[in-house]
Amino acid sequence: MEKGNPPVNDPSPPYPDQPANYGGTAPPPGMYPQPGFPSAGPPPAGYQSVSTGRVIVTPALQDIAGQTVCPHCQQQVTTIATLKPGLLTWAACGGLAIFACCLCCWIPFCVDACKDVEHSCPSCHKVIYIYKRL
Repeated sequence: MEKGNPPVNDPSPPYPDQPANYGGTAPPPGMYPQPGFPSAGPPPAGYQSVSTGRVIVTPALQDIAGQTVCPHCQQQVTTIATLKPGLLTWAACGGLAIFACCLCCWIPFCVDACKDVEHSCPSCHKVIYIYKRL
C-alpha cells in the first residue's frame, strides 16, 4: 500500500447492524424504556391535575445584599448582609498557625473574602440565608 490519499473507488466497509431509529416513538426490539420517565400516553385512570399555587424563584444570595421575599414576613425586601467568621476563616487560621507563624493566624479574621455572609430581613430581623464560603 502506498502512503498518501486512499484510492477513490474503495467503498467503506458495511455496518454489522441496522442503524438506530432515532426518530421513532418505540424503542428498538430488545431495549426497555428508561426507569423514572413516564411513557408517552394517556395519564393513568383516576389521575387529576391539582394546582398547588405559585412558586417564587429568587436569585441566589451571595456576598452582597440582594432582593428577595422574606419567608417569615412574606415581604419583598433587600437583605442586610452581615459578615461572620465561618469554616474557611477558621481553616485558614489553623493553617497559618500550623504551617506559618502563629502571629499571623489572626489575618483571616480581617479579610472579608474569608468570612461567611449572613442575610437577614430588615423588617422582621430574622435570618433568611447564610452564604457559606466553604
